[in-house]
Amino acid sequence: MAYSGLTCFLCYAIFAAVLGMFQFGYNTGVINAPQSVIENFIGDCWKERYNNNIEGSKQDLIWSIAVSIFAIGGMIGGFCGGIVGNRFGRKKGLLLNNLLGVGGACLMGFSQMLYSFEMLILGRLVIGINCGLNTSLVPMYISEIAPLNLRGGLGTVNQLAVTVGLLLSQVLGIEQLLGNSNAWPLLLGLAIVPAVMQMVLLPVCPESPRYLLMSRQLEDEARRALRRLRASSHVEEDIEEMRAEEAASQTEAHMSMLQLVRSSALRMPLTIGIVMQLSQQLSGINAVLYYSTSLFTAAGLEEWQSKYATLGVGSVMVIMTLVSIPLMDRAGRRTLHLYGLGGMFVFSLFITISLLIKEMMSWMTFISVISTLCFVIFFSVGPGSIPWMITAELFSQGPRPAAMSIAVLVNWLSNFLVGIGFPKMQEAFENYTFLPFSVLLACFWVFTYYKVPETKNKTFEEISAIFQRGVDREEKRDTEVGPDA
Repeated sequence: MAYSGLTCFLCYAIFAAVLGMFQFGYNTGVINAPQSVIENFIGDCWKERYNNNIEGSKQDLIWSIAVSIFAIGGMIGGFCGGIVGNRFGRKKGLLLNNLLGVGGACLMGFSQMLYSFEMLILGRLVIGINCGLNTSLVPMYISEIAPLNLRGGLGTVNQLAVTVGLLLSQVLGIEQLLGNSNAWPLLLGLAIVPAVMQMVLLPVCPESPRYLLMSRQLEDEARRALRRLRASSHVEEDIEEMRAEEAASQTEAHMSMLQLVRSSALRMPLTIGIVMQLSQQLSGINAVLYYSTSLFTAAGLEEWQSKYATLGVGSVMVIMTLVSIPLMDRAGRRTLHLYGLGGMFVFSLFITISLLIKEMMSWMTFISVISTLCFVIFFSVGPGSIPWMITAELFSQGPRPAAMSIAVLVNWLSNFLVGIGFPKMQEAFENYTFLPFSVLLACFWVFTYYKVPETKNKTFEEISAIFQRGVDREEKRDTEVGPDA
């Protein structure tokens, strides 16, 4: 049975945890719609303070800092994720992190009332740190509480929560709702809701049984947690799997990020984890998410049509992420990632072609919108959720927190670079803007085809054995070459 092991309490625990990923999605999308009204607020603050109008370049600079500092906060949070996960545990780490969520939401929500754009920027930084910690701790917690046969599908729930948060922020950001000069502080301040909800719901959930058994050696507590999550007293199989992993990872007790980078045995899984994160962020998806309205306008749509087409992008992401949940444990991670990258490559070329010849043929505007939606569909099938999940699956308990921290740091850094660099790319490449992404997608496809193993239905121990065989083969080859040399 495909969904054996999916109990009501496990669903509850996953829902409580993924509120952190919802927070990430909401705050990624929330700043885009009210751009003009927030820029006006920055100008008003300046005039109130200095009795003169702000220069356009200075206003643009303050606005771009308010947008991009979120990713800098994300890098800080992602970097600290492994340390927090090991020090406090996955569950307690998430609970403490919500204090940052509440603080960031309050700073943003009260910035207009106190006429301070500095509060808005500080709030974006704090909520960024909160989201960075979430992107490290939530996938780690979910992969550690999920039964082996459901790990893929439940891992996809991370991305589903991100896309739902993103869509909700786009819907609420419509001018008629909260994307106007009076209501935008409420739009940003609503980030307090998922933080408070998680503080209420998560305490009932158990700590990760893996963390309890393998990091804290609390076997009785781990058994109790498993019995609650599985709604069964038969948890020996899970305990045995953890013991096997623990035995295999005796030589690799908690690793720092520096130790992980230096470890030759873990170099390949770390490289795969990093490239998978890059394949998500450098695929061009952020260009679509951050600048979809301007992309559609450039393709020839009216501005009001572009805003609704952007909502279409958010809706498609939610629907396709739902579709990919049952596929994850049937088709497998590697297969779906290859299909996703391949489809994105094809439709990124279509986007470029439609931008190039839209002047010649008016119906090309329609092709451009369809190509963008198909691009998003293929992203949702593969690169949307698989990188978060596979990084947690490639490592055993010892190096996993450090690996997640490095992966999340890389993810946020590339997110930041695309957010800052894409407008400049648009100026430089004009209608050829998507070609660099097409080249990168082709490179990621080749890497995935030759280097990424299938992790579907494999225990953590079996996955690490795949890489160990590769290391053994290399060492054997070196010793054979040695005497001849």
